[in-house]
Amino acid sequence: MSDSLGALIKAGVQIGSPTTPDSRYYGVSTLSYTQADGTVVRYLARRLVPQPEQYTSIQQFVVAQGARLDNIAAKTLGNPLLFWMLCDANLAMDPDDLTSQPGRSIAIPLATAVPKGG
Repeated sequence: MSDSLGALIKAGVQIGSPTTPDSRYYGVSTLSYTQADGTVVRYLARRLVPQPEQYTSIQQFVVAQGARLDNIAAKTLGNPLLFWMLCDANLAMDPDDLTSQPGRSIAIPLATAVPKGG
């Protein structure tokens, strides 16, 4: 495989996914498309964003001035790379929306109960 995704897939054969467990795309299948010239293009299947009610909320977090979502994820979920989980649990398509208004309360989901997004 010469493409980047193919290399990741080949490197991650033990988990069957080209992503790490803290990625929002972990477990999402890979698909391929063959172009008219025979070139095979590999891609990740579409990830459907889970509805917030699919998450188990464990607490509310009040956003302070200058807060960053990765820091909130590190503090509340134990991993800054799980910022996307905060977005999903609060139905935010733009991560900055969650921290743009000091005083806003955001739901913190249970990190071990991630619903499948695919």
